[in-house]
Amino acid sequence: MINKLAEEAHLNAQNKGFFDDEKNIGEMLCLIHSEVSEALEADRKDKHTNVSEIVLGGLSDKNYGHIFNDDEYFKHHFSVLVKDTFEDELADIMIRVMDLAAFKGVDLEKHIKAKMRYNSLREHKHGKKY
Repeated sequence: MINKLAEEAHLNAQNKGFFDDEKNIGEMLCLIHSEVSEALEADRKDKHTNVSEIVLGGLSDKNYGHIFNDDEYFKHHFSVLVKDTFEDELADIMIRVMDLAAFKGVDLEKHIKAKMRYNSLREHKHGKKY
């Protein structure tokens, strides 16, 4: 599933012109870092959302199904309730990471699973003070 999302993120970035020029890996990594900084600032300003499923998707209430067919409704409510929040910035971080992984041909899902397994076998705090 992660690799599929990575391919979607990369295709969207291509379609929006972000790959019209040659890519620089350093620049792509710095853009990930900028999203991390934006997440930090959103949290420092207590900009969080607990927006309903109606805006985010995965709707469980059948009474609102028609809303997801209306892009303008979604765009407006996302802009008002989610945009620039901590949660939104975390999503931006992941999207940029997945875009980079797809661009470089990295099987992100396999590497995440392997790293999580490796980390589970490491010592407390990985042998560090913090």
